[in-house]
Formats: sequence, structure tokens, C-alpha cells
Amino acid sequence: MGDKGFSELHLIFAFVSFIVTLQPVNGDLSFSIPEEMKRGSVIGNMAKDLGLDLRTLSSRNARADFEGTQKRYCDINLSTGDLITLERMDRESLCGKKPSCVVKVDLVLENPLALHRLSLHIQDVNDNSPKFKKNLIEMEISESAEKGTRFSIEEAHDADIGQNAIQRYNLQKNDHFILSVDSKRVELVLENKLDRENKEEINLLLTALDGGSPQRSGTVVIHVTVLDANDNAPVFSQAVYKASLPENSPPDTVVITVSATDADEGVNGDVTYDFGHVSDDDVNVFSIDPKTGEIRVTGVIDFEESSSFEMRVEAKDGLGLTSYSKILIDLTDKNDNAPVIYLKSLTNPIPENVSPGTEVGIINVQDRDSESNGQVRCSIQQGAPFKLVPSIKNYYSLVTTGQLDRELVSDYNITITATDEGSPPLSSSKSVQLSVADINDNPPVFEDQSYSAYVSENNKPGSTLCSVTARDPDWRQNGTVIYSVLPGEVNGAPVSSYVSVNGDTGVIHAVRSFDYEQLRSFKVQVMARDNGSPPLSSNVTVSVFVSDVNDNSPQILYPAPEGNSFMTELVPKAAHGGSLVSKVIAVDADSGQNAWLSYEIVKSTDPGLFTIGVHSGEIRTQRDISESDSMKQNLIVAVKDNGQPSLSATCSMYLLISDNLAEVPELKDISYDEKNSNLTSYLIIALVSVSTFFLTFIIIILGVRFCRRRKPRLLFDGAVAIPSAYLPPNYTDVDGTGTLRSAYNYDAYLTTGSRTSDFKFVTSYNDNTLPADQTLRKSPSDFAEVFGHPDESPEVGHFLYLKFNVIYLYLLTIE
Repeated sequence: MGDKGFSELHLIFAFVSFIVTLQPVNGDLSFSIPEEMKRGSVIGNMAKDLGLDLRTLSSRNARADFEGTQKRYCDINLSTGDLITLERMDRESLCGKKPSCVVKVDLVLENPLALHRLSLHIQDVNDNSPKFKKNLIEMEISESAEKGTRFSIEEAHDADIGQNAIQRYNLQKNDHFILSVDSKRVELVLENKLDRENKEEINLLLTALDGGSPQRSGTVVIHVTVLDANDNAPVFSQAVYKASLPENSPPDTVVITVSATDADEGVNGDVTYDFGHVSDDDVNVFSIDPKTGEIRVTGVIDFEESSSFEMRVEAKDGLGLTSYSKILIDLTDKNDNAPVIYLKSLTNPIPENVSPGTEVGIINVQDRDSESNGQVRCSIQQGAPFKLVPSIKNYYSLVTTGQLDRELVSDYNITITATDEGSPPLSSSKSVQLSVADINDNPPVFEDQSYSAYVSENNKPGSTLCSVTARDPDWRQNGTVIYSVLPGEVNGAPVSSYVSVNGDTGVIHAVRSFDYEQLRSFKVQVMARDNGSPPLSSNVTVSVFVSDVNDNSPQILYPAPEGNSFMTELVPKAAHGGSLVSKVIAVDADSGQNAWLSYEIVKSTDPGLFTIGVHSGEIRTQRDISESDSMKQNLIVAVKDNGQPSLSATCSMYLLISDNLAEVPELKDISYDEKNSNLTSYLIIALVSVSTFFLTFIIIILGVRFCRRRKPRLLFDGAVAIPSAYLPPNYTDVDGTGTLRSAYNYDAYLTTGSRTSDFKFVTSYNDNTLPADQTLRKSPSDFAEVFGHPDESPEVGHFLYLKFNVIYLYLLTIE
């Protein structure tokens, strides 16, 4: 089996033996592992050693961070909890000749931040063979050299340490030299004198052996040339030279000067200097002047890469005799490394509803310098609701200090500054961008506390009433506003049958056409809701006012045209100019100026006899009644409103100028039809009814007379009876605010169109009213209309008419 096979077997054996020695130490963990472990090898189980379950490792984002290096030699398998190797670890590259090689690992757990220190002790494996600087050592020794003379040989170099380093040397058996080895040097000792005439050249094989298992070795051939005379080898002034050198020293800086002397003269006393074995990393860092022995800087001196150097220096005379000395160079640290900030973890974006003190990030700060040059202070800019809380070693937690509000500040640019304690101090900074995630914490807010909408009646369905607007400062769906009409009733009908709202724009539309006479105003509750989860909402009241349109013509209450019936008023012949003879009563369902009525006589039998009040509708005589005036007067009255355009209605008023109905020719020739079998029954019923009515009134008048101390007024004086049949339902109560500005004094009357005995009495404050004895009268046919058909029984009407006059005259008498 070759050296390669032995080497692999040795690695396997060492790996198994060292894995057995893995031990956690106290709160921190310490593991001893061999160098050169294969990728994926298990170092230990973190879940088991730390007492954590696998779910905790995963949820807290467990990971391994390495100090002072960008390489990640191992990491945690979150599914198993094993700490496994990611890179080959070469002890010689990591630690050189240091007897102890420890790699520090930080096991980081987040939420909350926890740090466990892992120390990986890298154990040496015999993976390097001893090696001489040259494969051939040339020596020239004078034949006059005395027995026991010592000749220095450059030592072999083994990168391994301890037992795996060089343990012994073997010199091939020969007749002249033996080997002397101590802790400081390797020397050939002349055991038997040389004889140039017998042997001019001697070849010796020198073997260096380490103590590893399997054992490794290195050889060099020593070629000795026997000379005639060179009795003295160079001698260094010091066996070990020590120097201190600041890092970053510029090239050509003199580090130290070595000196060796040779007692010989001439060529045998000329000494030259050279380095012995120098590692590949150090070969370009220093140079030595072969004549003067000055050692100078030729490369980059970095304390962080190597804090010290150890070299061998060779002094050789002209004929090949050599001696060796050791050079130890210690570097002093300078503050030449600014702190480096590493963002190990960051929660981004941050929900705006996180409570103060919540950890949102983990910061690690490292400075490669040593001692005070490597001590770092970390700070954060003022004004941001965050702070750095020192945690473990060079770790900091970035935590919130106040309540976040995305609607006020949605993004933060935080600058973290790290400053070391060197002289002068060095600092570095790192910017961290943090975004605040929106939470649905704001309900929609209407721009106005209430809204008013004005619409004319008879609007078209679908017309726009108004628009409501609500703002929600939240983001995306949390700030998307949807409008809706809240359930309710208007006049007993669902509010949705009156208005609707566009869910996206907030525009309110009319669902139906409005009628001012039926609905003048109503209120609607509109809700603005966002799309958050859960959604938030707010309400606002929208008052809808319907404005009037002149869409109703005046309605004449008196005289009321009903079919073929007509109104007839009696005007006394003695009526003077300005006497009130009648009144046209009209109303308009509209309001405002649309209900302002004006009256006009558009046609009359005698245009100069009567006039009508433009706004009151009162018909008065313009002059005194004369004998030449026609008994029958016919007036056509037009009633107009003040709307745009104006609407109107007309009625006919029939007036008889007479003091007695008997004078009216049409009433004198009333015949009595005795053949009518039902006439007698009608008369009896009418007589009984009127007599009962008469007696009742006598009793009432007497009771009133005795109860009142002052002179009572005429029961029917100052009252006008308007049959309620002429009043529409919504005009039953008439006051001073409607179209009937005031009430007027009339005597009781019946109309030919009446079918009911209901009356409506309204008082009057008009003094210019006809006297009681000149009150309007009705014709017998008018009274007959109340109780029967005037065409069938005019006698009945005549009888009732006479009876009514008797009652009336009695009332005048008792007054």
C-alpha cells in the first residue's frame, strides 16, 4: 500500500476517533473535529445539544455565522438539527503553526435573538510530509577539518504540528559523518577525518521523519566536496534574532540586519546570506541582502492575515561552509480596518400594528483589528422610531420604539453607524430600507358631515341627485371604498325604491320620479365600507329635498262645476256698490309662487256691474243695482297661478238680482202633479223632518239665550257653509297660510250639486257684507235638489224653501 493509501486510512481513523470525542461544554458548545473532513459530515446535533425541538430551530431561523471570515465552513440542517460541514477545513491554512486551532462559530436564533457560541477545535491530521527546501545540499569541507567538527544542515519543514511534525532525522550510514540533532539545529559531525586523495566527493542521504500514523518522511541528498583548506564556518552573532514591525509598513522598510563572521581569510572568509525555508505565503513578503544581511519588507504586511513571522537565515562562506540562525518578527496592529456591519436578519415589510419593542432585525458588527482598535460602538440615526439594543457580543437587535403608522410614514431609510475605539477612530455606516405594511386600521371618512341633494319634482328615473365622497388613507384593498344605501323606509316603501348609489363612485341616483305634492323631503343613510379584513365602515346622512314644479292647475272649490248642476246666488235689488255678493274659492296643490292665485272675470252679462278681487276672489258690485239691470247675471271667472308657465281654471257664477224667489219667472209656474202617487208621502216626510228641525233649533236658541248674559249673535251670522264635498281631502283644513287667505261671512246656502248635508264653517272679518235681510237666497229647485230630484218634485223644493225662510225669519225675530 502506497503513501496515498496510508494517508486516506489515517484520515478515516482520525475522523472516527475524534468524532467520538465531541463534547458540549457548559452553555457554549465545544467540539473537537479533525481537519479535512468531507463536505456533509456531521459535527453534532444542535437540537439535542441545546435542548430544542426541530420546529423551534426552523421557526427561529437558526443559522451558523463565522467570525472574521466570509467562508461558511458549516451550517445547520433544519430538518434534522445536525451541524454539518460545508467546506474543507485545513488546519494549516487556518492556524499555521499555532498549537491550538479554534474556529469560532455563532449559532444565531431569531425571535427572540439568542446566541450560542460554538468552538470548533480543529485537530491536526498527518496530511503533510516533511520537506527540505532543496533536494540537494552542496557542502565543501576541507580535508584538514578536525574530528568532531560540526556542519549545520538546514532543517526540514513539516506543516503539521505536535506528534505529526518532524520527530527525528536519519542519516545514511557512512564512514565519515554522524548526525547531531537538538531542538535548535541539525548538524553533521565529522567522525573520521577526510582524505581528499582517497575520496573527493561524498553523497549522504538525510531523511526527516514525522510521528504521525502512518508515518511520513522527506529526504535530501547532501553532496560533500572535500577541499584542501577551509577550517572555519560562518558564525552568527545571535542564534535567534527578534524584531517588531508595524503592520502596513511600506516596501523597502528595514526589519532587521543579521550578521555572521568567518575566521578564515580571503575567499574562505567571504560570507553571503540567504533565507532558509520560507512558506509560500511569506516568500514574497521579505527579502535579504546577500552581502549585508539586511532584511527588508517587499510585500504587504497585514496583521490581520499573520501576526508574526518565523524564518531561517543561512550564512555561507566562499567555500560552502554554512551556519543558520532563526528570525522571529512580531507585527504590531494598527487601526487600519473600519468596522463592517452585517445585516443578519430583517423583517420587511413591518406590519404597522406591531407593538413597541418588537424586534425587526439583527445586526452584527465586526472589526478585524485587535484590542481597542477592534472595539466597536454602534448607533442609529435620531428621529426614526427604532433603536439598537446590544445583545450578545457584537450582535444588536433592531427594535421599534413607538407605534408605526403607514398613513403617516410608509418607508424608513435607517442609517446605522459603527465606530471603533482606535486612534484615530474609523467608522462605517449601512443604510437599511424598511417598509411599513398596511393594516386596515382606518375607516372611510366622508368629506362632509352631511350632504344635501336638491331635485325638481317629475325628475326622470336614473337622474343624478348628488355625489358623496369618502376617503380611506389605508392602502390597496384596505383603502378601496364601496358605497351602499342602508335599509330604511320612505313613506312606508323601501328607501331602495327611491334612490340608489353607485358603489364605486358614490354618485346617488333617483330610482323613481318624485312628486312634490306627495313627498317634499326625505333622508337616506349612505354607508362607505372598505375592502379590508375585517372591513371598516362609516355612515353619512343625505337629505333629499324635492322642489316644486308648476304641474297642478288651480282647483276651484266654490262654485263647483259638477255635471249639469250650477250655482245660483241671489243679489238684493237694493245692493249698493262695493257689496260682497259671492266669492270664488280656489286652491292650488303646488307651493310657493306656483300656488299664488289671481282671479279675473273673463266674461259677464253686464261687464260694468260686478268686479272680482284679484287675489281674494271676492265678487262685489261696482255700482248700485238699478232697475234696468238684467235679473240674470252670468259671470265666467278664470283662476290663474303664478307658475312658469302659468296654469288656469275657469268656473261660471250665476247671479239673480231679486228680493224674492217668487219674483223669478221660472219659479212662479211650478205646477202640482196630483197624479203623482208618491207626492203625499214625500210631503209628509218633509213636513215631519222640517218640523223636527224647527223645534230642535228653538230649544237650542232658548238654551243659548238663557246661558249667555250678553246679547248673543245670530247663530248663522258671520258664517259661510261650504259643503265638504267641495273640499278635497288635503284641503279640509284651511288657514291663513294656504291659498284661502281669509274666511268670509255668508248666509247658509245649498247648491244644486249637493248630495250631503255636511257643512264647513269659516269665520270672516269682512265688515262689508250684505245685511241679513238682504242675504242670498236659493231657488225652490235648489232646495229640492238636496232632498230629491228637482225635475220630479219641484213642489217639495218649494215647500222646503218656504219652511226654511220661516225658520230664518224667526231667528231674526229672537235676535
